[in-house]
Amino acid sequence: MRSTTVTKNTAAAPGAGDAALLDLARTAFTFARAGDAAKLRGMLDAGIPVGLRNERGDSLLMLASYHGHVDATRLLLERGASPEQTNDSGQTPLAGSAFKGDAAVATVLLDAGAKVDGAGPDGRTPLMFAAMFDKLEVMELLLQRGANPEQRDADRRTALDYARALGAWRTASRLEPKP
Repeated sequence: MRSTTVTKNTAAAPGAGDAALLDLARTAFTFARAGDAAKLRGMLDAGIPVGLRNERGDSLLMLASYHGHVDATRLLLERGASPEQTNDSGQTPLAGSAFKGDAAVATVLLDAGAKVDGAGPDGRTPLMFAAMFDKLEVMELLLQRGANPEQRDADRRTALDYARALGAWRTASRLEPKP
C-alpha cells in the first residue's frame, strides 16, 4: 500500500487541478473525521488512496479511529489501510483509540492485526496511553489481548509510571503489583 500525503504547499504554483485535488482530499478527511462510511466508500471507489495522509501525517484510518467511528475504521481496514501507519507524532491508530478510550474501535483495530504493544519512536504503547488517561475499559482490553504492562518507553517509563504521574488512579490501581 502506498501512502500519499497532501499538503497546502506545492513545488510549483498550484493550478486548477491541484486545487481540485486538495479539495477532494480535504473532503475525504472530513468524511473520515465524521465517520461517514458511505461517502468515504464512494471516494475510495473513485480512487482516493486508502493511505492518504494530511499535513500532520494523520491517515484516513487515524482520523476515523481517533474520532470513534467503528464503521469507517472497519471500511478503511477492509480496503487495506495499515493499522500500524503512524502519524508525524509517531502515534498509531490503536494508540489514538486508547487515548480516547474507545474500546469498540480498539477491538476492530486489534482484530485487523494492530500490534497490541506497537509503539512509535518514543516507545509509548497503546497501554501507556490508556493508563495515563485512566481509560480502564481499553486498558483491560489491551491486557486481555496480551499487552505487556512491564514494557518501557524510550524514557524507561511503564504504563504504571504514566498512570501514577497523571493521577489516573483507577488504571494505576489495576496495574499495581499484587502482594
